[in-house]
Amino acid sequence: MKHFRFIDLFAGIGGFHIAMQSLGGECVFASEIDKYAIETYQNNFGIDPAHDITQVNAQDIPTHDLLCAGFPCQAFSKAGKQNGFDDTRGTLFFDILRILNHHKPKYILLENVRNLVSHDKGRTWSIIHKHLVDLGYLIPSKPIIISPHQIGVPQLRDRVFIPGILSDKSKVKELNVTVPKSKRNVTQSQVAINGKAPKELKISEYEEYVLSAWDEFLQGLNHRVIGFPVWATEFGQDYNTEHLPRWKQEFIRKNRTLYQANQSHIDGWLSKHNHLKDFVATHRKFEWQAGTSIKSVWEGIIQFRPSGIRVKRPTEFPALVAMVHVPIIGWEKRRISPREAANLQGFPSTYKLNPSKQQAYKQLGNSVNVDVVKFIAEQLFKL
Repeated sequence: MKHFRFIDLFAGIGGFHIAMQSLGGECVFASEIDKYAIETYQNNFGIDPAHDITQVNAQDIPTHDLLCAGFPCQAFSKAGKQNGFDDTRGTLFFDILRILNHHKPKYILLENVRNLVSHDKGRTWSIIHKHLVDLGYLIPSKPIIISPHQIGVPQLRDRVFIPGILSDKSKVKELNVTVPKSKRNVTQSQVAINGKAPKELKISEYEEYVLSAWDEFLQGLNHRVIGFPVWATEFGQDYNTEHLPRWKQEFIRKNRTLYQANQSHIDGWLSKHNHLKDFVATHRKFEWQAGTSIKSVWEGIIQFRPSGIRVKRPTEFPALVAMVHVPIIGWEKRRISPREAANLQGFPSTYKLNPSKQQAYKQLGNSVNVDVVKFIAEQLFKL
């Protein structure tokens, strides 16, 4: 479409806005309740999105051709309680329906976390699908699951997208969106970082010590492919595990087997590092997710997570999230900058990030990926 009008619900800092504006769209209404996101949105687009959508009458919203909504995901996310439509935030979907029922825009594009698909054994998706179809929209029979790395953006970030078009305004009988296979390329991740990071992004002496210790651990193993989380607290243990959940028993068994196969190396390693007594408890866990593609911790992308230290191959960065697990560039021994996080989310260099580094990370982690939105919207508009 050469020119179209869209509304931006649960707008965040404007990921949908940037994507649609680049395709010829004009934003005629936006809603957001987070005061810091509101400031960032207004600073970039000159539009005040400070509207609580639950309090807005549908007739007060301008007419539009497209409704965009990255509706709140906590109700369906694995990180939340997964109460779905029993959660107040889950019912915000019905505010989307209320607006669609009044305005009947030609197109819709919704976004949510991947767990939406399996939530409540598929019942949640069935409810969403049925309500949209009942309103007259052609919706894919299955939700679109796509990650930026599948279109050449070096970030692993599976999200669910629900595109739709009014049945009576389309000649197609079935709505299909092509999702390409992954495009993994080390060069892409190197392009995303600009190397211009302030000193405060450097990892701490403690973090460097912990990562160096785990690198020593890795280098001395008789094989480098570890397909399970390493729990150092299980090395040399032999207590009974029958009372534990099956998955935990299996992890413990694998760790004890790893220890037995590398006992001399691991005993020396533990002794050198004071049996990891100086490590934060979660840092005694280690996840090597790089296979044989790299040889050292310092060649990978690293995260300090509640589940342990995770190292991934340098072809993509892990998903940016609102919680602060900012990825570390191993070979530069620093965290990525907010500007680099914006690159990974498709925000242009002219975009004005929130001056608070903490807020910038949070807002970018909550945002939709601009490039993925454009990729799907372009296919939707061709129907």
